[in-house]
Amino acid sequence: MDLLPDLNGRVALVTGAARGLGREFALALADCGADVAVHYNTSGEAARETAAEVRELGVDAQAFSADVTDPTLVDDLFGAIEEELDTVNVLVNNVGDFEPIHWETVEWSRWREVTATNYEATVLCSRRALTPMREAGWGRIINIGYASADKGLVSPKNFPYFVAKTGVLMFTRMLAADTQADNITVNAVSPYVIESSDEFPEEAPRGRWATYDDLIAPTLFFCSDAASYLSGENIEVDGGWLPETV
Repeated sequence: MDLLPDLNGRVALVTGAARGLGREFALALADCGADVAVHYNTSGEAARETAAEVRELGVDAQAFSADVTDPTLVDDLFGAIEEELDTVNVLVNNVGDFEPIHWETVEWSRWREVTATNYEATVLCSRRALTPMREAGWGRIINIGYASADKGLVSPKNFPYFVAKTGVLMFTRMLAADTQADNITVNAVSPYVIESSDEFPEEAPRGRWATYDDLIAPTLFFCSDAASYLSGENIEVDGGWLPETV
């Protein structure tokens, strides 16, 4: 059984795809045959460059701008994608801000940005994607969590992020249960620290940080027919890290 998906004829939306991990997700999905909607909020030039790189793989790709924490703008985003590419079949909820400072010093506006971009954007994009996925009788949603967030990982530093990622994993389980009859799977991929992270702890599990490829592998697997019975699952890409301290 092939563990890589055949996404020819599918359309994938990757949120926050202008740079970094989102860009790599977009390229990997395109390499499996999907046309790709490259989402961005403010990084327009980088998103258009990513879309151009995706097209070099022989598929269609366009860059689309939206604030995915606003339900009206999320609806507009999907409408534009449906007009330019087609219905979204694969959704990777990758976007999410990070604020690694003590919770008391986080400005309230920034607190809300972190929780909104990580949790609310995941909910809004998934909700908008579901109706056409249900009508088509096929869909794949992959949410990006954080390693050990489902175990109650918490710290005074970066607390809004931990709260949001815990919500993402709870939402993943709920949505998996709610889509059992629709041939839609909803899963999560949860890294610890990756090669492009904002901060690096003193010690890396297995002597290195997670690479983009380490996260791409389970994401593509979740899109494959081999994973059609897996839903509500969370793969932690953490090298065996035990969060005794944060």
